[in-house]
Amino acid sequence: MKPYLDILRIPQYAKNLFIFLPLFFALELDEPDRMFAVVLAFVAFCILASAVYIFNDIIDIEEDRQHPKKKHRPLASGKVSRQSAIALMLVLLVVGTVMAWWMAPRMLYLCTLYIVLNVAYSMKLKHIAILDIMVIAVCFVIRIFAGGLAGGVPIYMWIVIMTFLLALFIALGKRRDDMLIFLETNHMPRKSIDGYNLRFIDASMMIMAAVVLVAYLMYTVSPGIMAKFNTDKLYITSIFVLMGVMRYLQITMLEEKSGSPTEILLKDRFIQISIAAWMISFFLLVY
Repeated sequence: MKPYLDILRIPQYAKNLFIFLPLFFALELDEPDRMFAVVLAFVAFCILASAVYIFNDIIDIEEDRQHPKKKHRPLASGKVSRQSAIALMLVLLVVGTVMAWWMAPRMLYLCTLYIVLNVAYSMKLKHIAILDIMVIAVCFVIRIFAGGLAGGVPIYMWIVIMTFLLALFIALGKRRDDMLIFLETNHMPRKSIDGYNLRFIDASMMIMAAVVLVAYLMYTVSPGIMAKFNTDKLYITSIFVLMGVMRYLQITMLEEKSGSPTEILLKDRFIQISIAAWMISFFLLVY
C-alpha cells in the first residue's frame, strides 16, 4: 500500500492548514459547529489535492524520470501503474466534489476553481515564468476563502494580502531549488526555468520577504485590527514572523535545500518553533 499512500502526497496536506486561519483570526476557534465545518472543508481539500497531485504526476511522468529526486515517485518509478493512478484520481475527485457540494454550493465553486487552476497549471501555466508562482499563490488564497466560507466568518483584506505574499515568497524558494538543479545537472526540471536566474530569484525573494514583514507590521498596528482584538501589543508577534522568514531565507540561500517547503515545515525545528511561538503569542494576546 505504501506506493499508493505516497502518490496521495499526504505530507502536502499541511498546505491546507491555511483553511483554519480565518477561524483563528476571527476568534472563533472555541465554536464547535464552526470548527467542525472547517475540518470538513480541510478534509475535502485534502482529498481534492491528492487528485490534483496524481493528475500532475501523470502529466509529468517522463520529466519526473529525469529528475534526481522525483524519479523515485510511485508513477515515475513504475511502482504504481498509470491505469491504477487514473482510477484512484477519479475516485478522489468524485468524493471531494460531493463533499464540497454537500457543504454548500459556493464551496463547490471554490473547489472547482481550485481544480481548474491546478489542471491549467499542470498542463500549461507551470511552464510560464512568474505566472507559475502566481497560480500557486492564488490557490493558497482560495484555501483562505474556503475556510472563511465553511466557518461562516468574514475574510479580511489583510489575511488575503499576507497569504498571497507569503505563498509567493515560498514558491520562489522552490524555483531557486529548480534553478540549482538545472545549473548542476544541465537538466531543466521545468520549462519556466528559462524565465528565471539566481539573481532574479534572490532579488525577488528579498522583495517578498520585506513586503511580507511590512504587510504584517501594518496589520498589527492597524487601528481597525487593534480595536477588533482589543490590544495594541500585536506588533510583538512580528518578532516570530521575522524569525521564520529569515530561517527560510537561510535554508534557501545558505543551505540550498528549499526544494520542498512542506518538508521544511515538517522537519525544521527552527521553523516549527517560530510558528508555534507566533501562534502562542497571538493566542495569548487576543484570546
